[in-house]
Amino acid sequence: MAKIGYARVSTTGQDLSLQVEALRAAGCDVIRQEKVSGTSTEGRAELATVLDFLNAGDVLTVTRIDRLARSIADLAIIMRRIEAKGAGLACTEQPVDTSNAAGKAFLGMLGVFAEFETNIRRERQMEGIAKAKGEGRYKGRRPSIDTAEVRRLKAEAGLGATEIAKRLGIGRASVYRILREAEEVGA
Repeated sequence: MAKIGYARVSTTGQDLSLQVEALRAAGCDVIRQEKVSGTSTEGRAELATVLDFLNAGDVLTVTRIDRLARSIADLAIIMRRIEAKGAGLACTEQPVDTSNAAGKAFLGMLGVFAEFETNIRRERQMEGIAKAKGEGRYKGRRPSIDTAEVRRLKAEAGLGATEIAKRLGIGRASVYRILREAEEVGA
């Protein structure tokens, strides 16, 4: 039986050291760590590695459930994979014991709170964006495509959408959209 630790933070500017220390203190033989959002299991290579290599009797250890999943659906998928391997789950900061009904119920409640926290944060962010837009302070992200260059290549060089897309490293659909918008405004 091995104790395998998994540590995660959402952004590259955040620090994993407290989680790693707690996992070491919990007796983890191996600790995998990554800096990626927990709102989805997509793009979480270290989590996938841990889940692939769990063996019967192993215990996946995290500091808190929200380090593992931020939605009930993702938590359920992860737990099915852990249980299918005959492994268990433990948390250093929360009393999670997946070997009994009460522990599984508590795990589910923690998952609900993690998802709730994510949804509240998203709502606050949307409220802030709406307020900033109302005050004229929010402009969105800067355009990543030089629309003037797309129009110039079409007008001066007579290039088609495929060649323009290749030269600028963008999608053809973007070229078509820009050219269509230019026609609509008469540019």
